[in-house]
Amino acid sequence: MKTAIPRVLVIGSAYVEVTLGVPRLPAGGETISEATLSVACGGRGLNQAVAARRLGAEVRFVGSAGIDRHGDQIADMLHAEGIPTEGLIHTEDAPTGIAVTLVDPEGLKQAARSSGANMRLVPESARRHDSLMSWAKVLLCQIEIPIPTVQWAIATGREHGVLTILDPTPAQRLPNALLSLVDCITPNAAEAETLTGVCVDGPGTASVAAQHLVARGAKRVIVTLGEQGALFCDGTSALHFPAFPVQGVDRMGAGDAFNGGLAAGLAAGGTWEQALPLANAAAALTCTRRGCLNSFPLRAEVEAFLRSLKR
Repeated sequence: MKTAIPRVLVIGSAYVEVTLGVPRLPAGGETISEATLSVACGGRGLNQAVAARRLGAEVRFVGSAGIDRHGDQIADMLHAEGIPTEGLIHTEDAPTGIAVTLVDPEGLKQAARSSGANMRLVPESARRHDSLMSWAKVLLCQIEIPIPTVQWAIATGREHGVLTILDPTPAQRLPNALLSLVDCITPNAAEAETLTGVCVDGPGTASVAAQHLVARGAKRVIVTLGEQGALFCDGTSALHFPAFPVQGVDRMGAGDAFNGGLAAGLAAGGTWEQALPLANAAAALTCTRRGCLNSFPLRAEVEAFLRSLKR
């Protein structure tokens, strides 16, 4: 992989996440008392920024938080990870976003969230930092912020010649006008089904769904398939990248590690064929650790893991 300075701009969500580890997910109306508590920063945007940073990228993050202790907590975390805090917009209009997740020992989860300040990240706010578009090599967005902001960001990134990646989380239908702007969209199986109506259960059906998205304007599609790896499609060919075998204990954060790894690899000058194994390896190692933010691996750990597979 080339050694260009990997500069990644993430425009997306920031939450404080409350996670309860439970022996089983509750049935309707049931209360489970035997839970372990974890409170940490998170959100798709913030997670992917940290994942890319730990994999060696220089990262800038643009997001929105409230003027409250949770917003201060997010700023402190960004600083600790080596990500400048200037892009974190503090708003008086809403509190910092809060997410609550229940997770069972198999990694299955139930979640609810209050978007709070994330919905205040409108294009007028994000434009304060549009100078970062000329700095970045890769722009990474998700859809836990207003869609008009995502569309503005990707369109502006394209004007500046920045490679754009869209993680379409949470699952929802997207307009063709947005799809036609992105260089790569990275749905998981459920999101690919929501976007296309194709039931995705493996590489074959992922290829069919990917072709649908290419036909709607996306230049490239990567469908992440968990233990079955990832399917890459650019309209002329479809390549399956198998997952790396690991003893997984928690799947939380694997998708964010994948997207952060993909962005970091491409920003460093790597090809898609080089960046995808890096992303798969980052996701695999994340699954071997409990939690989300703390589970993202360092670049040296990923490289050591990949070397171990070649022995």
